[in-house]
Amino acid sequence: MKLVTTLYRQFQHLVHEVAKFGLVGLLGLVVDLPIYNWLVFNNPLVLADSGEGMLHHKPLTAKLISTTVATIVTYFGNRYWTWRHRERSGLHREYVLFFVLNGIGLLIAAGCLAFSRYVLDMHSWLSDNIAANFVGLGLGTLFRFWSYRKFVFKEELALDEVEHTPTPDSPADLDTESTGDLPAVR
Repeated sequence: MKLVTTLYRQFQHLVHEVAKFGLVGLLGLVVDLPIYNWLVFNNPLVLADSGEGMLHHKPLTAKLISTTVATIVTYFGNRYWTWRHRERSGLHREYVLFFVLNGIGLLIAAGCLAFSRYVLDMHSWLSDNIAANFVGLGLGTLFRFWSYRKFVFKEELALDEVEHTPTPDSPADLDTESTGDLPAVR
């Protein structure tokens, strides 16, 4: 039991990030699945094949649309909840990187869907959802978690660095080139 407690303490931060990332991902899935299934099978409830949706013969286009909408939702969930404690590098930079890396995740899911549709010749709602939203999404999620932590939401400042940052004792200490005059304004 002590070993489990020790390991948990060492990886507590990572466990919390994974849990939050998973919940945000589930929210993204709740957005993605109905849109995809409505566009391809005219059934947003993902219960069965209800026929042909407006993009039935273009499942990759439907996946692009549904994933793009889900990406917008998950960006805000990840930025403002999962990795809110991490250093911010600018909304524009983060958003562009997030979309590029999500594009790679989308290619993984679309590749699985394309293999199922065009190589295995499987066109049912079940095969599409297993290929794109189970296998593809699972592989894409592993890539996304790693890449978001590494490139988008960079590592937070260590608390000991913040605590040991020297603070000036007087206004003259603000200017390292002090000549006894008032501190230089920069």
